[in-house]
Amino acid sequence: FYWIYFKIGQCSQFFSSNIVCDFLSLTALQVTGGNMTVVQGGTVVLPCKLTDTTEDLNQISWQRKTKERPRNENFFTIVQQAGPKFVNGEDLRFKFVGSMSDLNGSLQLSSVTLLDEGIYTCIFTLFPSGNHITEIPLNVLVPPVSSLKDNHPALGKEEVSLGTCTAAASKPPAQVKWVIGPLEGKVNAITSSTKHDNDTTTTVSSLLGVPTREINQRLVHCVITSAALSKEETLPFTIQKHGRLHGRQPMVSDNSWPQSAVRMEDATLQFLSMTSNLNGLYQCEASNTYGTKLGHLYVHVSSGEIRFDLVVVNVGWIEWVSVAKAHTSRPPVKFPAMSR
Repeated sequence: FYWIYFKIGQCSQFFSSNIVCDFLSLTALQVTGGNMTVVQGGTVVLPCKLTDTTEDLNQISWQRKTKERPRNENFFTIVQQAGPKFVNGEDLRFKFVGSMSDLNGSLQLSSVTLLDEGIYTCIFTLFPSGNHITEIPLNVLVPPVSSLKDNHPALGKEEVSLGTCTAAASKPPAQVKWVIGPLEGKVNAITSSTKHDNDTTTTVSSLLGVPTREINQRLVHCVITSAALSKEETLPFTIQKHGRLHGRQPMVSDNSWPQSAVRMEDATLQFLSMTSNLNGLYQCEASNTYGTKLGHLYVHVSSGEIRFDLVVVNVGWIEWVSVAKAHTSRPPVKFPAMSR
């Protein structure tokens, strides 16, 4: 805002109707502020400066109209004799950083929150011309809260959500994208945004694809950018199939394998006959992304009967637990490979 007034110098009257002035001067009084932007939690100076005046400065006043206080109100004054003081309650986050002698009414605000966003009005009260005003809009940026979730896809043939990248409660809305490298054409992303009542926005991007072995253990990245961030955030994500166990072929204690008598189908061990060739300690290893587990089974065939003993290993001792018996007259025995 620019305040302009005229100052008329010494004048004299000649004759009855003529007035002659010694000089006529024009003075441009200027109050300057500015549009300010700050990241939530930071510190900002609300500038207010008066220039080009020789009048007496009596007082500097501040008003605000914010998200928290939607009605315009006085909240801070600076008087030559009394100094700065709060009006309508203290808010110690505000600090006077100007100088009345320098015609500087600037305020500093620390620990800024989104509720502080709004219009701040600086008022210089001069004698004799009165009040001179400028407004300082304050814009508050809110960084997103970033997270990455593994959706635990199981091996399959249908397109599912592999992972979800979220940039929550940001202002302005964050941009979320996936960097997928060589998986171009094999996976894709779908992104949605939700605006909240406080003007923040949550952006969610899901990575979609068919969880095949081809994409398993592939590394991709979720990249989040926002005006409220000093630099982009990059979150690594390794695509992993979950929920299925992957077993190695069992082994007997002497590392031999009775191929003609035993068949393995997925995680099931099938005994096709009941001969003493089956006798021995069998080890099964099951693993997934959460870890690896070993199981042991002792098989003993005697007198037309097959006996399964589960080996339980504890600290300091070994227990043998009988879990099944079968006779040669029965169909082939199937015993599931042990897992976690």
